[in-house]
Amino acid sequence: MKKKQTVDHIVKWLRQYCETSGMSGFVVGVSGGIDSALTSTLCAMTEKPTLLVEMPIHQAQSQVTRAQQHMDFLENRFEQVSTVRVELTSSFDTLVQALPPSDNDALYNLSLANSRARLRMTTLYYFAGIHRFLVAGTGNKVEDFGVGFFTKYGDGGVDLSPIADLTKTEVYSLAESLGIHEDILNAAPTDGLFGDDRSDEDQLGASYPELEWAMNFIDRGEKLSIREREVLVIYKKLNRQNQHKMQPIPVCIIPDDLRL
Repeated sequence: MKKKQTVDHIVKWLRQYCETSGMSGFVVGVSGGIDSALTSTLCAMTEKPTLLVEMPIHQAQSQVTRAQQHMDFLENRFEQVSTVRVELTSSFDTLVQALPPSDNDALYNLSLANSRARLRMTTLYYFAGIHRFLVAGTGNKVEDFGVGFFTKYGDGGVDLSPIADLTKTEVYSLAESLGIHEDILNAAPTDGLFGDDRSDEDQLGASYPELEWAMNFIDRGEKLSIREREVLVIYKKLNRQNQHKMQPIPVCIIPDDLRL
C-alpha cells in the first residue's frame, strides 16, 4: 500500500465531503482502539474543526487510558482539535433499570451491549447537531462489509465512513505511519461493549487477518488446511447472518394497481 498517498486521498475526500455538505467539521467517538484512532487522526488532518468524544460505560481502565493518550496526542498536534469526555455509565445504568429483564441471558447481554453503542451514537449526534458537524464512522472493511461486526444504529449510525474500504491490516499500517501510540497499536482489538476483557477475536472466532483471507478467498480447487476450512465456515456464517446490517432497509413497494 502507498501509505502517504492513501492518507492524502482519504484526507482530501473528507475535506471535500465536508465542504460540499455545508457542514463545519467532524465529530468522532474515541474508544482507545485502532480504528477510532486512525479515523480521528485523518479527520484532524483535514484542518477542519474536529471534536473527539470519549464516552465510557463501565469501561476498562486500559481503554480509558489509551483513549485519553490519543486525544491528548491529537489536541497537542492540531489546534483545531477539541476533546470532551461524557461519562455515560449512570445513564446506561438508569436505562437498564427501566427495562424489563429477560430469561435468555445471552440475548439479554447482547441487547444491552448494543444499547451501549446506541447510547453513544445518540451522544455523538447531539454534538454533531449543536456544532453542525458530521459524525465520522470508525468501521473498517472487514467489519462493515465482511462479517457485519457492528451495531445497527449504534457505531453503524454515521454520516460518512472514511476507513470502510481499508482492511484491518491496512488500518494498522496507516496508523503506524501516522505515529499512533504504541499502546493502541499493540492492544487486542475489542468493541468494549461487554465490560470485560473479551476481544473481537473471542467474539468472532477468528482473527482479522484470517477473516481478510476468507473475504478475499476464491475457490480454485486447492487443498485447504483444517483451520482454513473452519475460518471459511465462520466467515460465511457471519456474512449471511448479518446481511440485514449491510443491505439497504427493505421497503414494501405498493403496486400501482393498488393506488387506483
